[in-house]
Amino acid sequence: MAESKIKATDGGSSGWAWRRGWPFLIAVALLTALIAGHRLIPNVRGLGSLVDSAAPFLGLGVPLLGLAALLRRSWIALAAVLVPALLWVALFGTAWLPDGGGGSVRLRVASQNLRAGNPDPAATVASLAETGPDLIALQEISGDTREPVAGALVEHYPHRAAVSTVALWSRFPIREDVGVDTGLAWTRALRAVVAAPGGDVVVYVVHLGSARAGDTGTRDRTVATLADQIRQDRAERLIVLGDLNTATTDRMLEPLTELLRDAQADAGRGPGFTWPAAMPVTRPDHVLYRGLTAAYARVLHTPASDHRAVTAGFR
Repeated sequence: MAESKIKATDGGSSGWAWRRGWPFLIAVALLTALIAGHRLIPNVRGLGSLVDSAAPFLGLGVPLLGLAALLRRSWIALAAVLVPALLWVALFGTAWLPDGGGGSVRLRVASQNLRAGNPDPAATVASLAETGPDLIALQEISGDTREPVAGALVEHYPHRAAVSTVALWSRFPIREDVGVDTGLAWTRALRAVVAAPGGDVVVYVVHLGSARAGDTGTRDRTVATLADQIRQDRAERLIVLGDLNTATTDRMLEPLTELLRDAQADAGRGPGFTWPAAMPVTRPDHVLYRGLTAAYARVLHTPASDHRAVTAGFR
């Protein structure tokens, strides 16, 4: 009887008891399903869009579950954590691999949400101009900021197109420009034909509708409207620069990403987050394109704006 009692005691308490892992297996399964199927969550009141935008951060659950498995001494849970870990790496981790860009650069572009009420817009654009872009696209430029911005840029960017609160400054001649209706109450986008090296490039400077928690309808309509414009545009070389008010991982951006390539995905390193500037957690600012080859894509922290700038080079 003593021997039987010892065996029962050892079997119930020694080692890493596999049965301790079952609560964690459920948590791992839920995390795996969320990483793999976040786009299946219904987009009711923008919930699906919000989860899509936050999807890269789901990977934070992997080390937390791994630590919990270690603390509970469960081999089976620790092994199971590899499943969401590998899935996250496959879906999001590749952004950190060496980019596919490189080569000589013939056209450099930059985009900056200037910030309404920017206390020093000249400093913002001067910092951006120091990186040497050929084209600078600005959003949220207003009457108070136009003069200081012009003063900071006019020497090296003699050509300009502007509509409402968006503007394009260029080293190269702008052949024509026109406002673009994205379905807002006022025009907040423009289309310009730039006489760039190697031939004309059509450039859209865009600030799409805002998205709020529980209300992304306006933003979603402006994405679809802009996509319709791009679909009908017959330009061979085309770039979209601006604040699209949605992340690359958001399903609602698909109408555009089905038509255009993403410079950050093709030639950048990492997720390229731009907002909020102090500690960015998402990327509403984009460089999308077709008919060109991206050589690099970067993010620049400029002063006085609540957005970081995005830059890209094409060959």
